[in-house]
Amino acid sequence: MTIASLIDTPSELTDSASSKTAIVLMTRVRLARNLAGNPFPGWAKPAQREQILETCRGAIAATTPMKRSLNVAISELSELEKQILVERHLISRELSGSKGGTGVIISKDQAFSVMMNEEDHLRIQVLRSGFQLKKAWNAINEFDSALEEQLDFAFSPTLGYLTACPTNLGTAMRASAMMHLPALVISSQMEKVVRAVNQLGMVVRGLFGEGSDASGSIFQISNQTTLGESEDEIIKRLGSVLQSIVEHELNAREKLLEADAGKLFDKIGRAYGILQNSHLLSSSEAMNLLSLIRLGVDLGVFPDAQRSVIDRLFIEAQPGHLQHAQKGEFDPGQRDLLRAVRLRSEFANFVRPDFTFTINGNN
Repeated sequence: MTIASLIDTPSELTDSASSKTAIVLMTRVRLARNLAGNPFPGWAKPAQREQILETCRGAIAATTPMKRSLNVAISELSELEKQILVERHLISRELSGSKGGTGVIISKDQAFSVMMNEEDHLRIQVLRSGFQLKKAWNAINEFDSALEEQLDFAFSPTLGYLTACPTNLGTAMRASAMMHLPALVISSQMEKVVRAVNQLGMVVRGLFGEGSDASGSIFQISNQTTLGESEDEIIKRLGSVLQSIVEHELNAREKLLEADAGKLFDKIGRAYGILQNSHLLSSSEAMNLLSLIRLGVDLGVFPDAQRSVIDRLFIEAQPGHLQHAQKGEFDPGQRDLLRAVRLRSEFANFVRPDFTFTINGNN
């Protein structure tokens, strides 16, 4: 499989017509693994990194989920191709900026991906659209077991799986959900939610992980502790926290409607108008406008079927995807023009908002 064919193949994130969850866009489970008897990537010599890469590539490609996968060294990818993979959450920004001895294998449906020689020898991940923590964990657990039959992972009976960063010791598992929380943002409650989540041993990050902004009111919530708990316990505890956040978001939406529905609908209506008529849109502004439209879908202003359209546009409005669609590389100003053209075209045929259903108090 080539990178070009992978980008044009439907995926969990870009073509999920079954997006029925109002708040949880995506769930992800990731495992860190290292080969026993080999130095961690940060300490390995170039020749060692290359050898580890080749060993891992062969073992991963032989597994069932990775049949007809993209199997590529990072050095073989262009900057634009790497950016697209980052935007699809298939590789990290750290891996995209790495030098030699690094690679990635991505399944055809982009639900499975394995980064090689990032911080650890392997960073295995499974993505699922919507709120599917348990399914994501079952899939990655089976995949990890298949890999462990071929590769000898570094493991300690007392510390669990050995990792480059001590915070990943134990299960070496990070489970997370990407959540759309516009009402908590609009009502200035996110800071309180972040503090509460941190106290529960979880962490809140932006759209593209650590150090990124929460564009479009999208946040990633994940476990912070990997040592001292089993994988099932982590999944159960995170699931409970996520469900609590969902309830807080729903309550915030109800309160916004009760306090001043007209003001909220005005935001949604203005977002619709700007997306139909603007000629310059930055990535951040586009994300925030699309976020309001998605909120409108959840409130019954637009049909449910439009939710998957917005989820796709969240990805397609990103700089890498925008340039890929236009078959070129453009400076930020040109991208803002192209993004506005792309979204004007999409919203020219978008269903008109219907505020009467919600105003009458039926939602």
